[in-house]
Amino acid sequence: MPIFLTLLLAILTIVVLLRKRVMIGLAILAAGFVMWLCNDRSLMTFWTSAVETVTLPRTYDLFFALYFVMCLEVQLRKSGTLKKMVDALNRLFSSVRITLAVMPAFLGLLPSLGGARFSAPIVQQASANMTISPEKKAAINYYFRHIFETASPTVPGMLLACTITGIHLSDFVLHLFWFAVLSFIAGWFVMLAPLKKFDHVKKPEDTGASRWVDLGNVALAVSPVVLNILLMLVFNMPAGIAMGVAVLALIPTFALLKRPVPIIDIFKDAFDVKLLLNVVMILYFISLLTGTGVLDETLAALKALPLPMPVIFALISVLMGLLTGMSQGYIAMIMPIAAAVAPGSLVYAGIGMVFGCVGQMLTPVHLCFTISVDYFKADFLKTLKSIFICEAILSVVFAAWTYFTWA
Repeated sequence: MPIFLTLLLAILTIVVLLRKRVMIGLAILAAGFVMWLCNDRSLMTFWTSAVETVTLPRTYDLFFALYFVMCLEVQLRKSGTLKKMVDALNRLFSSVRITLAVMPAFLGLLPSLGGARFSAPIVQQASANMTISPEKKAAINYYFRHIFETASPTVPGMLLACTITGIHLSDFVLHLFWFAVLSFIAGWFVMLAPLKKFDHVKKPEDTGASRWVDLGNVALAVSPVVLNILLMLVFNMPAGIAMGVAVLALIPTFALLKRPVPIIDIFKDAFDVKLLLNVVMILYFISLLTGTGVLDETLAALKALPLPMPVIFALISVLMGLLTGMSQGYIAMIMPIAAAVAPGSLVYAGIGMVFGCVGQMLTPVHLCFTISVDYFKADFLKTLKSIFICEAILSVVFAAWTYFTWA
């Protein structure tokens, strides 16, 4: 069967199953089964791919990194640190716009399926005294929640991308961090700068002592993320170990600050069986992609096309993002291609990450988009308008930067 037809059937399988609310890992693994039927049909391939999945160190590093990210989310939420951070930001800044941008962005560092539902009430509360349309609120909540999607060591998509490509997480974060900053700037000027005329919030009087308390609450909330990044950059720790150290460090810290979280709750509530099963099934799919020969045939077909390979790869990445609406989905499909085209290349991995994210941000398949529109009772197309402008700006700038810095 022609390789592009095989890929089309695999993609359609993912899309159909996702629309039927089948878990992402199972949908992707089903696509791997379709590829196996079209291209291999050897039972030995199933077995060798399974053995490879459970024996590679990358599987366990990713598994523990994601688990400890969920532990961190439990600690910050149950200790009340997240709430204290919101209150502190509202007191520290006279502009509600800063809170509207910072809080969804920070909560995006603690990923969970449909996590836009956590930040939506904060956006609603922070903007209560401002004249903002439901569509603008939905766009702000959705967009700013995902600005670190391509540059955070706690985002599952980044962890998975590095696992597949073999690129060190700290290197990938440094490579794309400027893009996260650009995402914030674009979102600020497109969505928040026009709201200045409505931002008439009087800064409350406070003593020097209360200001230090507020700064301490903000610092405490962001400290585990900063510690995690430093451990990986300075000590070259694997992501799983670095995140585990950050989680363990918070246990005595919260106890000393009289914000204890029961240890059993931390490790029990964070054990998201569905998320961890998704990881295993996605990694199994990656092994099948290689074992069935689909990846090699795809590379050969892509290289035969009349367009430059980076352009083809970027277009495919956008398409995968549009169709799956999940970082794990498009990363599972495109990062093996990036790793095969140019092993260890930050440039190709960056193209896949950025343009896949652009597609993901513009599709109604993305659960966070649906949740935001539904929560604020917003119109879908009107909400999409400002997001599309931001993503268009980001795509043009990133494409130009990649072209002029290509080595």
